[in-house]
Parts: sequence; C-alpha cells; structure tokens
Amino acid sequence: MSWLKKLTSGLKKSSDAVTASLSGISGLFGKPKIDAGSIEELEEALITADLGVRAATDIADSLRSRKWSGPVDADQLRAALAESLTEILADAEAPLEISAARPHVILLAGVNGSGKTTTAGKLAARYAGQGKKVILAAADTFRAAAIEQLDRWGARSGVEVVAGERGGDAAALAYQALEKAQREQADILIIDTAGRLQNRAELMEELAKIIRVLGKLDAEAPHDRVLVLDGTVGQNALAQLRIFQEIAGVTGLIITKLDGSAKGGVVVALAREFGLPLHLVGVGEAAEDLQDFNARDYARALVGLDPA
Repeated sequence: MSWLKKLTSGLKKSSDAVTASLSGISGLFGKPKIDAGSIEELEEALITADLGVRAATDIADSLRSRKWSGPVDADQLRAALAESLTEILADAEAPLEISAARPHVILLAGVNGSGKTTTAGKLAARYAGQGKKVILAAADTFRAAAIEQLDRWGARSGVEVVAGERGGDAAALAYQALEKAQREQADILIIDTAGRLQNRAELMEELAKIIRVLGKLDAEAPHDRVLVLDGTVGQNALAQLRIFQEIAGVTGLIITKLDGSAKGGVVVALAREFGLPLHLVGVGEAAEDLQDFNARDYARALVGLDPA
C-alpha cells in the first residue's frame, strides 16, 4: 500500500469526525451560498473535531468570504475545507533536516507512551538506509523495555546502541553517547529520553540537565529538540507542548499513532497555535509508516478526499 493510501486509511477515524460535522448541517447544502447560521454551526463542529478555536475561526472566515458558484454540495465544501486547512498547515511543513554538524544530534522528548522509543528506532532505520552512520542513545534508563526495544531496532538497522545500567544517570549516558559519536565521526546521534509527565518538576529538570550536559561538548547540541506527541490525546497535546517548550525549547514535532485516533484534527490546532515545524507523522508500526509531513496530503485526507 502506498504512503498516501496509508495516510488516508490511517486518518479515517479523524476524517469521519470532521466530515460528520458536514452531514449534520443539512441546511448547508443545495444553496447558492452558505449562510451565516450554517457557518456558525460548522465552526462549532470543527472545534469539537479537535481543530481548535483559532483554526476553526480562520476556516469559518475563509468560507464566509468565498464566492460560491452554483448550489453547495458536500464535495465542494470538503474541497474548500481542504484548501483552508492546507493554508493553515503549510507553514508547519518542514522535513527534519540534517545539518553539516557531525554528529547532528536529535533529542526526542515527550510524555509516557507517546512513542518516542519506536520513533527513535524508525528514524535510525531511515537514516541508516540512506547510508549515514547513526548511533542511538538509550537515555531512558528507567525502563528496561525501552533499552531492549532500541537494541532490536539497532540490530535490525545495523545501528549501534549506547546504553548503561538501569536507573543510571540519563545525562551522563547522553554525554557518553555524544563523546562516542564525536570520536567515531558519526553523522547522526539520536537520543531517546524517558517519558515524563509535564507536571513532574524533577523529571522535567532531568531533561533540562541532559540538554545542558550535551552543550558542554557541543554548544549547538542538541541540534533538534523534537517533541513526540501521541495523536490520540487530542487537545491535551497543546498543554504538553507548552510545558516542554518552556523547559526544553522544542524546535519541532513528530505526531504518532494517528491511525488509532479520531483526533487527527489536533495537528491543525498545533500548527495554528504554535507555528512549530511538524517534521513527520506516523500511521503504523513499520519503519516506513513514519513519513515527512505534507500539508496538502494531510488536509485532503482529514476531510476524506483522495490526496492525489
């Protein structure tokens, strides 16, 4: 199955949540233009579909100003929605670029269960497949399963994994991994950190410490501070991002598990609220199921249109 088909299939629950709002506004269709009452209903429906207040308002304003030719039908409205969504999402479309720094350091952060370790493995597989020398650092020292999981990804991709004792100092492990990556002239170092609730001050301080320690070896490291967000959490993702942005200075996002969610509209809310680069989205377990974010494809899939 192609990536576009996987994306459309993976976002079906989210698409259903968005398009259900259209079918519920029966007075909208068959008119030469959309009236104010219908627009307000649509705006409210988009908010409940996790697009957020600001994005829903922007879309509603766009639809109000649109010149409609002929009676309005569901396909026309979906196409108009996709155009408005693409405009909001376009600024967030930004691949995860590897700089000239050697190694280029990617730090992955996020709450428990967001998919950081799997994402670290998938990124390692992607870059190793491009012929780059990659090192994985298992800085989630509290969870033995995380280290084992990275070991499996490393073995599968031919990528070395730096790990320490369970419960060890995560910052020290990250430091050692960067030393090794510099010594061996690795292209990329990917650091998997422990999941941490955003309201646990001591865990957030540990993340800040990892960043400070890396800076002692390379003032620019980590070059990317990527927050991995679980696509099933909906509007909670915004609260998570606010806290992690304050502590870690998040530079970009990866959204996972969108195939199991009806809350894929939150990607629009994140783009509208924060304007941070959205590097990749995930709609499955395989390495190839994590792909670069494309605003137009995502927008069309979200409203149930063929991305092609």
